[in-house]
Amino acid sequence: MHPPDTAPPRHILTPSTLNRLVRGLLEDALPLVWIEGELSNVARPASGHLYFTLKDSGAQVRCAMFRPKSAALRFKPADGMQVLLRARVGLYEPRGEFQLVAEHMEPAGEGALQREFERLKAQLDAEGLFDPARKRPLPRYARRIGVITSATGAAIRDVLSVLARRWPLAEVDVLPVPVQGREAPAAIVAMLKRASASARYDVLLVTRGGGSLEDLWAFNDEAVARAIHACAVPVVSAVGHEVDFSIADFVADLRAPTPSAAAELLVPDAQTTLHHLHQLQQRLAALEQRRLQALDQRVDHLFARLQAQRPQARLARDRERLVHLQHRLLATLRDRRQRDRIRLDRLHARLLARHPRQRLALLQRQLAEQSQRLRQAIARQLERERHALQQAARTLHAVSPLATLERGYAILFDADGKVLRSVQGVEPGDALRARLADGELALLAARRKPAEPTGK
Repeated sequence: MHPPDTAPPRHILTPSTLNRLVRGLLEDALPLVWIEGELSNVARPASGHLYFTLKDSGAQVRCAMFRPKSAALRFKPADGMQVLLRARVGLYEPRGEFQLVAEHMEPAGEGALQREFERLKAQLDAEGLFDPARKRPLPRYARRIGVITSATGAAIRDVLSVLARRWPLAEVDVLPVPVQGREAPAAIVAMLKRASASARYDVLLVTRGGGSLEDLWAFNDEAVARAIHACAVPVVSAVGHEVDFSIADFVADLRAPTPSAAAELLVPDAQTTLHHLHQLQQRLAALEQRRLQALDQRVDHLFARLQAQRPQARLARDRERLVHLQHRLLATLRDRRQRDRIRLDRLHARLLARHPRQRLALLQRQLAEQSQRLRQAIARQLERERHALQQAARTLHAVSPLATLERGYAILFDADGKVLRSVQGVEPGDALRARLADGELALLAARRKPAEPTGK
């Protein structure tokens, strides 16, 4: 031990200095860290900063997330939510409390799903499932289309509406499957295999409406991706909104941004096709006319050559044969043109028969029936309300003071308009008013008589 007079000087710190030193040591020693846990004690004061506790089963740590980082969150943090943070380790000097200052926050489940999405995408891409060289073209005129989706979702309504409007000749089968949840991937795989093995469809559409990454996860399943890759017919994928991408989109033969856009890519426009058929018919008629003109010129040329050689008998036979052949040719061309015209008229009639305008009359009748039923329901409801109002009025009148007055009673008021409930305080000659059922009377108070005893 040092003698008292030779003891080394003591370096005395204040709490502020100590906390500042500890904070510097923590921030220098630990870089940004990723940490996952459960939120609790979430608070967002008027300043816009976010304060909360991050905990697991064995420990907890206080955290802060300052503006504008907290304002940029795409979700609302709440107690009990499992999150993933990127944060700096520090110390809150005024209270000497260890804390984390968050720079980024995301739901832990969504982050895990995103990492699994990137892992599976890289694996399948390396195996060649996304190779553009294996993408198959869609049929130009699909006769049968299978739509693998939920039978009750908004996506199937959009798809059927667009297909009916653009190409009513196509046969569309809705192949119902669950599109989210644990059972969805197996159901989608089974339906893809069944549709592929049936050899019934020219093309398949795998689709559903928008949602979160978790909602769309069935279409990021490896088994679904491999079933699409193994399908015997082209597959179109339209999962979610335009900004959403799934593994099914990458492995399918064609990715559409929305279910409605997929329907437009699957079939041509009927009006455009009909216009093209009319153009082809006009071109065919023009070609036939030119061929007939060329044949007529050739016949005239041969006839001239025969006349020049003057083989009279042969010329007559050849002329007769040529006329016969010309008649056969004209008849054949007329028959062919007639068959083409009949076929074109039949196709045009089928298109018109399936036009949405044909359903308009039925929908108008249904609208009229529903309107009539609505008016009748409103009338019945008004009658019930009127009856209830009358019943309430009768009940109110039964307990009204005016009804009591009609039975011969009166209400006495003093000169100040106060209701008299006792003879006490009323002197003889005081001015009084009596309220009866049909009006009021002015009265003068008489000498008070003692109340008669009641009972025996």
